[in-house]
Amino acid sequence: MTLQQMKYAVTVADCGSMNEAAHRLYITQPSLSGTVRELEKELGLTLFLRSNRGISITQDGEEFLGYARQIIAQYGMLEERFIDRTKRKTRFSVSTQHYSFAVKAFIQTANEFGLENYEFAIHETKTHTVMNHVRNMKSELGVLYLNDFNRDALTKIFHEYGLEFHPLFDCSISVYLSRRHPLAGRASIAIEQLQPYPCLSFEQGDYNAFYFAEEVLSTYDYRKIIKADDRATLLNLMTGLNAFTLCSGIITEDLNGSDYVAVPLESDDRMTIGYIQKTRVALSRLGQSYVGHLREAGMQSSPPAG
Repeated sequence: MTLQQMKYAVTVADCGSMNEAAHRLYITQPSLSGTVRELEKELGLTLFLRSNRGISITQDGEEFLGYARQIIAQYGMLEERFIDRTKRKTRFSVSTQHYSFAVKAFIQTANEFGLENYEFAIHETKTHTVMNHVRNMKSELGVLYLNDFNRDALTKIFHEYGLEFHPLFDCSISVYLSRRHPLAGRASIAIEQLQPYPCLSFEQGDYNAFYFAEEVLSTYDYRKIIKADDRATLLNLMTGLNAFTLCSGIITEDLNGSDYVAVPLESDDRMTIGYIQKTRVALSRLGQSYVGHLREAGMQSSPPAG
């Protein structure tokens, strides 16, 4: 098994098509297919299922590609550090659940180190994807939350994926809604008072178990619920439908504007915001800076309701 074979397999997975991957790699499609089949034969595994609609990744393939990405990333760092330091910029990437404060911390880090000197990437995405990105070293760290409901399940996955969770701050639960919402002016809101209004939730795709939900109290029997994929859509739904979601209570007005408010929920539930990283892998200088800005955001977290 060679590094080239691993790079070819990862490119096929990223493209979802042998033809597109061959075009990106500047080789012929038969040559690429032959190389991948040789790799599968050597491993004794089927990495991809082929069909007229393209390729899909098998479970064995997902596991192999996770390790392959790590090796390719480590080789890239070795090459950049010891062979050709001018080849490309140092890359810094994070993955996060849908938190505006995590985006703001990223902006602060980018401004601190300079866009001219580094290649930056941020992925605001689903819970399982956050974990998978850090597992496969697509991102240096990931931002998500734990609470009494999801802690055991996610901690088990962290262990299986070779990840470690570092808590940043605890916060109570707030109701995030439009400033024009009928409940926006209240000092606190009881969960029963929210029943007439649509609850907004982030879609989690194939990993839609309750403990992957980005919103606390995900098992509550809401009368109305709407799922969406991105934060901008949720904000529009809040305004247009008097909808709401549950959040940490950290408001980032310089990014989202002043049209939204966070009102404490009358609940004893708490959430711990933290970050995950690969076990026994030290954070880069940029990672340390990013974590510092996240901690600053935690100083704005709301006090417990009541």
